[in-house]
Amino acid sequence: MKKKHVAVLLGGFSSERPVSLSSGKACADALETEGYQVTRVDVSRDVGSVLAELKPDVAFNALHGPFGEDGTIQGILEYLAIPYTHSGVLASALAMNKE
Repeated sequence: MKKKHVAVLLGGFSSERPVSLSSGKACADALETEGYQVTRVDVSRDVGSVLAELKPDVAFNALHGPFGEDGTIQGILEYLAIPYTHSGVLASALAMNKE
């Protein structure tokens, strides 16, 4: 049986970019070791069009900080109907607001 195509979302443009690149690489490497088809997506502002063209089976969110943890990327993925790891839009937005 063919393994799923996983888009690992990493990098981004927050101050936490370096740690996201590192953790995203580790996740992508582990998925490849298990035989998954992996595409590493270094997230930029045009990530929606990149993912729409890529059409992965699932997205693994290895982004840290704003955009990756505040519900933004989750909203983009839901709009594109791409299943993803971690919390949804509302839970992410609420958890990011620490006030």
